[in-house]
Amino acid sequence: MNFSNLKNEEEFNKFLVSEYLKFGSVDEAIKRYNNEIPISYAQYHRVLDQWGIVKAAASKSRITETLNFMSKLADEKIPLERLYNRMPSNFRTSYATLYRILSYIKEGITRRIATGLIITPENDENKILIGRDISTPREELGKPYGSMTMPMSFSKKTDPRESAILRVLQQEVFTDLAIDKKIPNIIPVRPKPFMFLDVADVRVEVFYLPLPRIFADVKNFSSHKLNKLRLVDLNYALKYTKKYRTGVLEAIQGYKKYLELKNKNVIFNPLHYKSQLNYFLSEY
Repeated sequence: MNFSNLKNEEEFNKFLVSEYLKFGSVDEAIKRYNNEIPISYAQYHRVLDQWGIVKAAASKSRITETLNFMSKLADEKIPLERLYNRMPSNFRTSYATLYRILSYIKEGITRRIATGLIITPENDENKILIGRDISTPREELGKPYGSMTMPMSFSKKTDPRESAILRVLQQEVFTDLAIDKKIPNIIPVRPKPFMFLDVADVRVEVFYLPLPRIFADVKNFSSHKLNKLRLVDLNYALKYTKKYRTGVLEAIQGYKKYLELKNKNVIFNPLHYKSQLNYFLSEY
């Protein structure tokens, strides 16, 4: 790429922000251009900080690889070692790690956290935002291209919830607006999840986020990780079960239960669901 074609410093910085949100790390973004981007690692991070970008919490590819392996294990119902021996040479997670995670699932222990968002127009809580996962498919792990999902991203245990939610909005809902420094300020004060969802050894905190009408237009939604972002009817979403990312259907079911309780004016603690994956593997 000819970086001199970028007209000014702001355009160059927007390019840097976009590439970071596309590849998930400064290191990966720089490597994709054979280390020819004319900026140091420290300068790159300063640009991200100036743009208010919440940095990625973990290596998504490594965690996703683990989740996909566990889904494949539940589907095939074969010994862990046999499935592990079938993995390709570029499979990076060790047998010991997979065995340990399976033990955690059986004991109901979660070690990592993620943040999921059920997003609706503020005037229609029966429509929810879903998109199509366009990250790299891993067919040998049962991860087909284009799994449907709600916006969701891994988080750090030290993250304020506001930062964890903002990370998801930047990466999977309003990427173009984040690049233009126009991401809407829609995160509630002291946000609280309406449910916890256990997926493998990850606990997902799921938040309900209503959007003002001005932002609830499909033309505002953009992401390098999800495409075909759209608002769909809740009842339709509950019937569309075949191609969801692991745990997403359970999150949508939890949201429906949340609406039922809220509409009855029932005071309740956050709901706690286990994914079907965890139910299957707890009996493994």
